[in-house]
Amino acid sequence: MTKPNFLSPQQRRLRNREEMIATIVQAARDIMREEGVAALNLNEIARRLGMKPPSLYEYFPNKMALYDHLFRIGVHLFGERLAESTDNEQLPIWEQVERVFTVYLQTAIDNPELFKLVYERHVPGFVPSDVSMAESIAVLEDANQHLRRILKSEDIQVELPVEQMRDILIALIHGISALHLANSPDEPIGKGRFGVLIPPMIEILKKAWGKQS
Repeated sequence: MTKPNFLSPQQRRLRNREEMIATIVQAARDIMREEGVAALNLNEIARRLGMKPPSLYEYFPNKMALYDHLFRIGVHLFGERLAESTDNEQLPIWEQVERVFTVYLQTAIDNPELFKLVYERHVPGFVPSDVSMAESIAVLEDANQHLRRILKSEDIQVELPVEQMRDILIALIHGISALHLANSPDEPIGKGRFGVLIPPMIEILKKAWGKQS
């Protein structure tokens, strides 16, 4: 007979705190989607959750602390999705590149408020904390490693440093994603003025960077 999994008072308090933080974060993300990334307001979060503002301060002392927490969530989410997109080295190289574009855009479509917070400057005065920036740099370096591996493929031949090639890819990926969100935020990949651009963009890159037979 399995014994009940009782939690100690400390474990219960920790679990309750984690659950409340998750609830606050979801309310914050809802507001950012509905009203804009810069519209976050602790009083509005408290109202939606039926809390008094001072109770909310026990979890986030101010709005910037909550933005910082959301920033880290976004950094790790995009990092994880991009890592997953590059985990199949058996695919032809240009299919791998297309997967990176597609996964990045899909993640932006699914999480527009985090995309705008992490990769664009929508919140006046918000500066990520040193801890958040260190985590961001670590995640970025992991993504860099994956992109460097792709760009060093024998199927890619171009007289540019790998770092510049990586930055070109980042600019293209971000540009398509930002423009799609600005023009057709409710459309899936393959729809809208910019959501259809990934396949032709891959063809352009293949002709410009691909190994010439």
